[in-house]
Amino acid sequence: MDYASYLKLDTLLSAQAPESARRGAEAHDEMLFIVIHQAYELWFKQILHELERVARIFSGRVVDDSELGGAVHAAERVVRILQLVVSQIDVLETMTPMDFLEFRDLLVPASGFQSEQFRMIETRLGLTRAARLRFDGADFDARLDAGARARIEAAEGRPSLREEVDEWLARTPFVEMGGFDFRTVYDAAIERMLKADIETIRAHAQLSEAEKQVQISSLERSSAMYDALLDDSRYETLRETGAWTMSRRALQAALFIFLYRDEPALQLPFRMLRALMDIDEQMALWRLRHALMVSRMIGRKVGTGGSSGYDYLRGSAEKHRVFTDLFAIATFLIPRSDLPKLPDAVRVQMRYRYEG
Repeated sequence: MDYASYLKLDTLLSAQAPESARRGAEAHDEMLFIVIHQAYELWFKQILHELERVARIFSGRVVDDSELGGAVHAAERVVRILQLVVSQIDVLETMTPMDFLEFRDLLVPASGFQSEQFRMIETRLGLTRAARLRFDGADFDARLDAGARARIEAAEGRPSLREEVDEWLARTPFVEMGGFDFRTVYDAAIERMLKADIETIRAHAQLSEAEKQVQISSLERSSAMYDALLDDSRYETLRETGAWTMSRRALQAALFIFLYRDEPALQLPFRMLRALMDIDEQMALWRLRHALMVSRMIGRKVGTGGSSGYDYLRGSAEKHRVFTDLFAIATFLIPRSDLPKLPDAVRVQMRYRYEG
């Protein structure tokens, strides 16, 4: 065993075959184009490898505490990889539009939309077929070959990471423990906070009556949002309309974790939720950066795959989000100074205990 044989460098380094060179008019920057996209696919393979580890840990009815750290580590690694994937666009953009034109027409009808691994990442995270934008009036996988479509369909039949995390959150024990009911104490804290905010606005000497009414109306709408989070039937109505994707129990548990994340038992769960948000953010950033790069390279021309990839990518950056519910939790956070104190019995269960 040596370095070259272990890494299969003879295979790896012979996998770059510029089409322009084969045609007898080599375009210098086509090598960069190939290397960047091959690197993407290698990183996509690693991302799927890490997501499988996370999915395995969350797949059971119980998530072992000793394995949760491994899931967090894998999810945070995915974040770092995605940050690197996004930064690779900086390297690709050293190729100018005119450099790209030297070989662009040779790529037709190949397109980045034919990346099976990227579609698999989206699916494993929890992006459903129904939530996807259609591409030229067709499903997202229409341009994949039959084998790839079958593998995507099989992945859609498995629980996604979002679904597994939802079930894990819904089982969070500390939300209701003994005589403690997070829903009740949170509702009381929100009511106190909103009343104090309204009184502050009413007493504000530099606001006109009209301005005061606008701000008070905004707070009242916020109160309605809080009520919906705490009420089963109202929440399910919103969920049916697509306003929420997570179950109410899971969302309340996520809110509890965000609010009390300093407790030792909640530090890893908080890092897990934050990593999922970071993954969602980096995926959206990659789509947006990719859209801007497409616009920079070809303007409004039709892409090599025969469609306006720019419009699709720009739309998907906003629409193809998976963990938007976790981002929305910021709506329901309250200042630390207003945070209800946990009962001692609950706090003891959430702390490290060492017995001699």
